[in-house]
Amino acid sequence: MATTSGAAAVTSPVGPHTRTLSDEEEGITPTEPKLVELMNRTGYPISQTNGQRKFGPPPDWKGLPPKGAEVFVGKIPRDVYEDELVPLFSRHGRIYEMRLMMDFNGNNRGYAFVVFSTKKEAQNAVRMLNNYEIRRGKNIGVCPSVDNCRLFVGGIPKTVVREQILMEMQKITDGVQNVIVYPSANDKSKNRGFAFVEYDSHRSAAMARRKLLRQIPQPFTLWGHTIAVDWAEPELEVDDDIMQQVKVLYVRNLHIDTQESTIAEVFQKIAPVERVKKIRDYAFVHFTTKEDARKARQSIDGTKIDGCEVEVTLAKPVDREFDDDEQEEY
Repeated sequence: MATTSGAAAVTSPVGPHTRTLSDEEEGITPTEPKLVELMNRTGYPISQTNGQRKFGPPPDWKGLPPKGAEVFVGKIPRDVYEDELVPLFSRHGRIYEMRLMMDFNGNNRGYAFVVFSTKKEAQNAVRMLNNYEIRRGKNIGVCPSVDNCRLFVGGIPKTVVREQILMEMQKITDGVQNVIVYPSANDKSKNRGFAFVEYDSHRSAAMARRKLLRQIPQPFTLWGHTIAVDWAEPELEVDDDIMQQVKVLYVRNLHIDTQESTIAEVFQKIAPVERVKKIRDYAFVHFTTKEDARKARQSIDGTKIDGCEVEVTLAKPVDREFDDDEQEEY
């Protein structure tokens, strides 16, 4: 291992992989030989930038892992590093990337993110490693990582349409993929005063949020209105095996005066309905079989009920095993 200009370079037989230490870091940390051995054994590169040390991705990888393949790892003892974490998590799937948060002294900050090659592997790691005792009396916490790519934009004039919002957000931020606007429950010609803006990545969404919030002390305005921007509540991720068993449909954008009997009559034409529960402008329609639910969804989604075009999706069961507070706890 050689050092030049205050930086430490690490190389492996599969090619040069450089880990550059910041000026604030002094010397070589005791973990360096173990990192070199880990690179030699796996062929993965290791680099350190912006307070995190990244292991991976593998040199033969093409493209990006699917959404939902990342897990958050908390309560990591400060003397545990990649040489222990990589073998542990590799038992449950192929690692695409591990990002261990580091301080300026070369110590880990107690948490990391691990990206697997598939969502299934990430779910398996959560099941097997959450509350795993990595040191005597020291248990790590592992939960699904929130990869949020959606911003909530509030204070929008209710007469503005989706295309106008999309055009304005694309002008002032990068990576905009879509804008979701829901009509008012009382007047379908107007929006509800807010929209969700979807970006191509969490990074793009974070950069957009930072840019819009930095308008202070001058508030961010559109169409003469002060606009509020924040993270949208992340979409509930449910195990694919659980979703395969769902027999309930979620129906959105109903007219506020539409009756449950009307909804039941519409869906009954496709398959037997057990019951309907309507709340303001949305409803849950229960079927006797999962096949009936999917057949009804395919037939009714995008059609009109009492003059309103409805959106029909499979209802997501509430998974209380993990919640937002758990990740904050770590």
